[in-house]
Amino acid sequence: MAVTIDGRTLKGRQVLRVARPGASGRYEKASLAKSAREAIAATRAHIDANFMNDEAPFMYSFNTGVGLFKDQRVLMSEMTEYQRKSVYAHATGIGEPFPEDVTRATMLLRANAFASNYSGPQVALVERLLACLNAGIHPVIPQKGSVGASGDLAPLAHMSAAVCGFEEGEAVYKGKRMKARDALAKAGLEPDFKLGAKDASALINGSTVSLALGVLATEDARRLIKAADIGLALSLEAMRGELAAFDPRVHAARPHPGQALVARNLLKITQGSKRCSASARETIYPDEIGRTPGKPPAPRVQDVYSLRCAPQVHGPAREALDYISRIIATETNSATDNPLIFPEDDGYRVISGGHFHGQYVAQAMDLLAIAMTDLGSICERRLARLVDPTLSYGLPRNLLAGKRGLNTGFATVQCSMSALVMENRTLSSPGSVDSIPGKSNAEDHVSNSTWCGRKARTVVENVEMIIAAEILMACQALSLIADTAKAHPLGKGTQAALEAVRETIPPALDGDRWYAAEMNQATALVRSGAIVEAVEAAVGGLE
Repeated sequence: MAVTIDGRTLKGRQVLRVARPGASGRYEKASLAKSAREAIAATRAHIDANFMNDEAPFMYSFNTGVGLFKDQRVLMSEMTEYQRKSVYAHATGIGEPFPEDVTRATMLLRANAFASNYSGPQVALVERLLACLNAGIHPVIPQKGSVGASGDLAPLAHMSAAVCGFEEGEAVYKGKRMKARDALAKAGLEPDFKLGAKDASALINGSTVSLALGVLATEDARRLIKAADIGLALSLEAMRGELAAFDPRVHAARPHPGQALVARNLLKITQGSKRCSASARETIYPDEIGRTPGKPPAPRVQDVYSLRCAPQVHGPAREALDYISRIIATETNSATDNPLIFPEDDGYRVISGGHFHGQYVAQAMDLLAIAMTDLGSICERRLARLVDPTLSYGLPRNLLAGKRGLNTGFATVQCSMSALVMENRTLSSPGSVDSIPGKSNAEDHVSNSTWCGRKARTVVENVEMIIAAEILMACQALSLIADTAKAHPLGKGTQAALEAVRETIPPALDGDRWYAAEMNQATALVRSGAIVEAVEAAVGGLE
């Protein structure tokens, strides 16, 4: 079913359906709502009839230059050339191209901004964007060169050059990089597209690449958050942790909704568990130090912070995501170029503003990077405990299977995850507080939103791997002590998670394993949502 855009109701999950292929390997199509098409056409008809003459008053970027040339009239006889040169002037992007999902999300979101009917482009321009998107023509858009005000000018100029069939534009079509004109022709579209007044400015003036990164990163983070709770439950059961810290009475005493939600999830996943109990701790695990048969364990009383304080860390990440999602949802259905056009009396009025400025997205992405970095950090501290028997209450050292010395275990998996945590700590340094004036101080404060989006997306990708590694390693731990601890069953949700992982990644109890492949398989379980679905089916859903 096609995603219909009207500039007001587009959802993040719909952007994902268009930006990424589904299970069939196909992308969802996108179309312009009839009401939006009619409104854009009516506005454009008024513009053409009343504004497109050399006597019309100055209207920024309609009939004037841009930036410090705002007071220089562009004659109607120069308009076609002016549009072309506007794209050329801003196509200064550098670096590797964006992945296809970012490119596709950018094209959809730019078209949706036009559908709100404040920008004044030709209807044909909106349809051209969607035709390229639906045909699988993906402009080559360099990742670097935007400061997030006056919009993502450089990357959007490269997108525009490809969509309009400029000789220098490039696109990827059916997996091959080529001249955009060739891609358009192969897809059955006319290579040349003539830009009219305001079209070039509408295309390039808006922080839409930043927004595309924001939508994708936010949706991915929301998908991960339940998996983090599942990883926590698996680790807690593997180390025979204490469940008292998740008692609802505790969280009612400090009533933050996020932490209470995480505590409820934990109790739901571990419901029926006998592993997290004093009697289970009497069983001596393989590498437990200082215990002999018949000697009781020391009272647990309370666990370390990475277990006991998990709701107080997972919870703020959830609440941050709620705020971030609101910002991104608003931005998704906003007009973000300049100037904007509004009905007034019997006609329209053109008003200059600053909606192209990406500070909302920049700050939201910085917050996303910070929240997800901390979430990944606490997950890594738990998986680090799993490989150390002095911290895991006797789990086999390094979660080792097979002959010791010949086999090494999961120690280096933990090391790799710590590398991602350190990378995230650097990437979570805020970029939204950085601003270098540009264009002869015409742009004297910028948002840096594209960099904020790029680094937030990387942080989320890293955390996805960290969460998957915790799930993988906790399942290894539970497999290694399955016979030893069989008198103390796992919780319903924990058992379901273990079975889901073992269906995909059978335990290699002889120690012969290729860790990179297993980490990728575990990550795929998290990314697809399969691990969450398995647990939710067992316990009746998670929050």
